[in-house]
Amino acid sequence: MGSLLTRVEPSAARAGDDSMVMTTAAATPAAHDVSFIDDFRSRMDGMFGAGARIVGLADDPLKTGFADELRILDGGLATELERRGHDVSTRLWSASVLRTAPEAIEQVHYDYFAAGAQVAITASYQASYEGFASIGLNADATTALLRRSVELAQSARARYRHDNPANKRRLYVAASVGPYGAISHDGAEYRGDYGLTVPQLVEFHARRFGVLASSSADVLACETIPVLDEARALVTLLERQPDACAWMSFTSADGIHTSHGEPLVECARLLDRIPNVVAIGVNCVRPEVVSDAIREFRAGTGKAIVVYPNSGELWDGKTHQWHGSWENDSLAALAPGWISAGARMVGGCCRIGPGDIVALDKALASDPAQSASLNR
Repeated sequence: MGSLLTRVEPSAARAGDDSMVMTTAAATPAAHDVSFIDDFRSRMDGMFGAGARIVGLADDPLKTGFADELRILDGGLATELERRGHDVSTRLWSASVLRTAPEAIEQVHYDYFAAGAQVAITASYQASYEGFASIGLNADATTALLRRSVELAQSARARYRHDNPANKRRLYVAASVGPYGAISHDGAEYRGDYGLTVPQLVEFHARRFGVLASSSADVLACETIPVLDEARALVTLLERQPDACAWMSFTSADGIHTSHGEPLVECARLLDRIPNVVAIGVNCVRPEVVSDAIREFRAGTGKAIVVYPNSGELWDGKTHQWHGSWENDSLAALAPGWISAGARMVGGCCRIGPGDIVALDKALASDPAQSASLNR
């Protein structure tokens, strides 16, 4: 896994280093892909000199306190892209934008860093070999797009660092490992009724997990997990990658059980034994269940707890629409209580945008103790 910060090296860096921010390995890249790559390289040349590229500092999140201090995560990526006019209605969801408008993803990452987020979660959530094969992409092209998802977040981080040199907060890139249920595009990540064994789930995740674990992301975000067997499969893969680290976050309707029905405390006890799991929590859940989930996790683990709920609106997997309205206190109002209850990593998921992260950052910065932790 890669860097906590970034630095720029001249083009004389060793051949074969795959930590460049933008690659062109995708088979038969579209014209917009090439133009974005050319524009990106021109921008890097302008900021850092001709031939410059971005590489990781090779800091190890397990040794540098990534999960020990308070961290602000970003908000929803796909729903923010949709708000900005991009079509995420296909089975590929935000992963489709990796091909059609990669510069838009980079800009959303940048805007979340500018809002106060310290962790950008990549656009690889719904990027899978099976999903891209359904639109005619081969394995090499899919691998390139998975790497691109990390590189776009790194690009945004480097650009934000260049534009804001006085901001000394550590900024991280988390490579999203979405659940098996995401490929069905019918809300299965909120049910977990896969009918698959752990070995079958290992087989599904293995290739993508290996690409992202060997990327220069700082940490893996194994997220929106609805069933304990999927966590077991991901742990199997993580144990094969001793240099990688990950957080594991579940979906839950009640803050006590996974969406499939296993007790969250049981999930915590399983993951507590895995050295390179850095945090355990919930994401894309209703805000009102977060406090209960924190309590359940704390009963089963001493690891850091990560929480990033959605807006509280309900996703209809059949109509592919959000229903309801925001009826909760704001993320900024709720997060201090979650932190007091034991959460160390807090952000938002679907329908939470940069404005919500700005308010969250301001709320936490107003507390001297939390502000000091954020700036470490």
